[in-house]
Amino acid sequence: MTRESIDFARLHLHDDSVRLLLSATRYQGIDMPAAVQQIEGLRTAVAKWPSLFQCETYEYPPRLNREQSSSEATARHKAFVVGHVDRVADLTGGMGVDTWAFSERAKHVDYVEHDAELCRLMERNCQALKLRNVDVHCADSVAWLNEQGMFDLLYIDPARRSASGRKVVAFDNCTPDLLACLPLLYSHTKRLLVKSSPMIDISVAQEQLQRVREVHVVAVKGECKEVLFLCGEGSDEPLIHCTNLCTDHKEVFVFRRSEEKSAVIDFASSVGAYLYDPNAAIMKGGPYKLLAKHFPGIEKVAPSTHLYTSHHLCEGFPGRVFEVIQQITLDYRTVRKLLPEGRAHVVVCNFPQEAVELQRQLKLQEGGDKYVVATTMADGGRVGLLCSMIRK
Repeated sequence: MTRESIDFARLHLHDDSVRLLLSATRYQGIDMPAAVQQIEGLRTAVAKWPSLFQCETYEYPPRLNREQSSSEATARHKAFVVGHVDRVADLTGGMGVDTWAFSERAKHVDYVEHDAELCRLMERNCQALKLRNVDVHCADSVAWLNEQGMFDLLYIDPARRSASGRKVVAFDNCTPDLLACLPLLYSHTKRLLVKSSPMIDISVAQEQLQRVREVHVVAVKGECKEVLFLCGEGSDEPLIHCTNLCTDHKEVFVFRRSEEKSAVIDFASSVGAYLYDPNAAIMKGGPYKLLAKHFPGIEKVAPSTHLYTSHHLCEGFPGRVFEVIQQITLDYRTVRKLLPEGRAHVVVCNFPQEAVELQRQLKLQEGGDKYVVATTMADGGRVGLLCSMIRK
């Protein structure tokens, strides 16, 4: 991409992309498809890769590569998990965001990618970002690794799409087939970091990967984005890290599965003044009973209801916190008296109706500052709660 096209993209960042493509003949010397690709990349970068947005000469790949790439927040978290090491190989380079993050903590990073155009793009972006400790290799990662020695860390994020474009989750359906590659990977590294889909079955994945030391369930602002498996020698039972990356802080809860299985807790007989809804990383990781033991004063609502309650506000809970205004009957007339404007957010947890169905039944529009929560108590009783949120 020419510098003229890159500059044009920033100048026309807020213009309509389709109109630009249709009027390409008006702009002499501009590769309009490339410029529009840059414009769309810049728009994504504002939220997904804010530091890359600040780099005036960074070039963005096609949309599919951008969609498959880690965000800046999750890439930096991976680099934090890995720590300071000497030699790292990113075996599924793609857009290169993870390579960039690793390069800030590793002495040397090898970026390996079979797509020649992505490799050329990465070479130019290494210059734009002044990454002097990154080598770009255009090669099949398995063939390339066969010719290498030992690494402090290998990182792999297998492509999770089938030949037909359908999304897949299982390791042996990804490209490359991770399970088939495991012997080769373990013969070339002390530690292996695997990125998987947020839909992965963690227990099954642990058995398949064989040497899992740590599991990192990573959410960003309440949405689960990825599950990482750090593999190597030295641990009989992995630590599971549930991390929610917020704008200015992290919510972290660390546990072992055996601790959760052996935990014994009491369940709430009624809902107190506050209600707690765990973040997405907690919900994926599953330390449901341990939360009640870890935070004094809170109780789990029911065995299959992953909500918690307390009479006094508990600080530091990893998730949303609501103040309970009152318990309510979930019928239209009652709700309309309490919410005459007819607007509220509806939340259901272990309840026979979906949120959309209950919202329709109560004739509520989405919005406002109140929440209607429907759930099931330990005795099987169904309750409705009118709440206000005090922490997202």
